[in-house]
Amino acid sequence: MPDSDFFLAVELAGTGVHPASWRRRDSRAEDLFTAGYWVDAITAAENAGADAVFLPDSFGLQPGGTETAKGRLDAVAIAARAAAVTRRIGLLPQAPVTHTEPFHLSKAIASLDFATLGRAGWEVTVSEGAEQAKAFGRKGAQDPAALWHEADEAVEVVARLWDSWEDDAEIRDLATGRFIDRDKLHYIEYEGDNFSVKGPSITPRSPQGLPIVAVRADEGPSIPVAVRRADLIRIAPPDLDAAHARRAALRSALLGADRDPDAVRVLVDLDIHLAETAERAHEELAELDRWSAPVSGAPQVGSRATGTALRHIGTADSLTELLAAVVDSGAADGVVLRPLALHATLSRLPSTPPAPAATLRERLHLPRPASRYATIQEGTPS
Repeated sequence: MPDSDFFLAVELAGTGVHPASWRRRDSRAEDLFTAGYWVDAITAAENAGADAVFLPDSFGLQPGGTETAKGRLDAVAIAARAAAVTRRIGLLPQAPVTHTEPFHLSKAIASLDFATLGRAGWEVTVSEGAEQAKAFGRKGAQDPAALWHEADEAVEVVARLWDSWEDDAEIRDLATGRFIDRDKLHYIEYEGDNFSVKGPSITPRSPQGLPIVAVRADEGPSIPVAVRRADLIRIAPPDLDAAHARRAALRSALLGADRDPDAVRVLVDLDIHLAETAERAHEELAELDRWSAPVSGAPQVGSRATGTALRHIGTADSLTELLAAVVDSGAADGVVLRPLALHATLSRLPSTPPAPAATLRERLHLPRPASRYATIQEGTPS
């Protein structure tokens, strides 16, 4: 398996990223909207040695016809439920910014960081299309440029709110009766095109200071946002050569944005299905494709309609070999495994020696940043 510096995550998408995965007898689709389903999946990933799980979410139903599993639980709530029963694994729920106030998001993710003792992250997403806009009724659908400009501002607001309490703002002085030092709470005074937020937060600075931020950056206006804001950048290339080229381009962009490329991790998505033999794995994928083909008529490429994702259909041993090849190639700093059939693959994941319990930042070898407002008293501007 990969060395200790290589980051291994698993994306837990419903019963699996293949739209017909719920039809497998081992899918546990009947438990999909129970806490036990998600706790079992997250603890299985932790027991296999994964460093983190990504928890997809959206304000819209899953695409596809009636043959596709529909409905979602809130990803932040799932992560909070798993916080108490996990000890090492990082929890990165998706949370859309388009129809959500950044103040609420900052409080939710900071609270998750407290609950996990520093294992929380946030994958930034946007809400595309008229359907999701109508669910809220506050504004119309936005184009991708507007969505990601708003997201860029939202991440900045959230980060400022996380910083608005200095680390030692809680003094709990019994003699004077002061619980906090009011001079160590700061107004963020943010004014942008989409938000006007005074602050400060009502939640103290969390164990990581700034929880980990992840952004998917395959194309379009999400890329500059990832370059400016993300600690983890997710990409979905078709092969390792493409992954290597994208990582190199992102590192150059990070330098251009005055960020240290070595302080940002690029993760490659890898769609997988595992079975006892490679032949059996391909047979099971073919079965999934047959189940979804008659109704949808869509191109049958497993989990993605475009067929552009890097994929592995095989055994635990062959997956180990592929991960070693990714490490040797320098194409990525880590991998996000995306099981086509979730529980079938979780039960076959190759076991990785777990990293010691630590914060998610420590696992990523990223320093804990000081609050940007901590030096204001010495005369340094924020």
